[in-house]
Amino acid sequence: MRKACGDEHAAEPLRSTQNLIEPMIQTLEWTDKGVRFIDQTKLPTEETYVTCKNYEQVADAIRNMVVRGAPAIGVAAAMGIALGIKNSKAETGGELKRDFDQICEVIGKTRPTAVNLFWAIRRMKDKFETLRVRPLPQIRQALVEEAQRMHAEDIAANQAMGRFGATLMPASGGVLTHCNAGALATCGYGTALGVFRAAIEQGKKLHVYADETRPFLQGSRQSGPWPGLRQCLRRACAALLRPEPV
Repeated sequence: MRKACGDEHAAEPLRSTQNLIEPMIQTLEWTDKGVRFIDQTKLPTEETYVTCKNYEQVADAIRNMVVRGAPAIGVAAAMGIALGIKNSKAETGGELKRDFDQICEVIGKTRPTAVNLFWAIRRMKDKFETLRVRPLPQIRQALVEEAQRMHAEDIAANQAMGRFGATLMPASGGVLTHCNAGALATCGYGTALGVFRAAIEQGKKLHVYADETRPFLQGSRQSGPWPGLRQCLRRACAALLRPEPV
């Protein structure tokens, strides 16, 4: 039986003093020991981190929704591929290509409807093809660097989205977001909540409604507990929108 990702440290409750403009939680990151995730199945009552030490464990983390949100899933896939190649025992280019194809197949079966997952796999495949003539250590290192680059690009893209989107927000009022759209759905900062974060950093006075989403109530569990956000049931959105200036 494959060993699951191990807890990085003891669980602790999320502190209620956190808000939209404090430093970002590390949803996932590359470390010397493996790919480290915050375990989103434990949120919001526990803040627990797990480290996946091989690509099979990363696949399990994606499949079992330890990591959630399209952008985060995509980068997790890239890091899983890079980790698998880093750990590969291949001694020739042909052997490494077989390992690479196997890793991509396993990762690709984790979430078959996740668009970012397949975008990340394709990007890693394209990168691998450009490296085929290089020595194996260079290929391994280049794939790690590509996954890390994707992580940094995701945060930069979210921050840029936040800056542009903040200009569309009113000086004060309410806004509604759907599903898990904060930093936890990405490598950092957030998509919809990134816009609200940037607006608040600019001094705008907003309150955010986050509605829940199936199958694990991601909107309410991952976004709703943060101060400044109000939770609402998805079916209640129409009733909310009617009297409220959202």
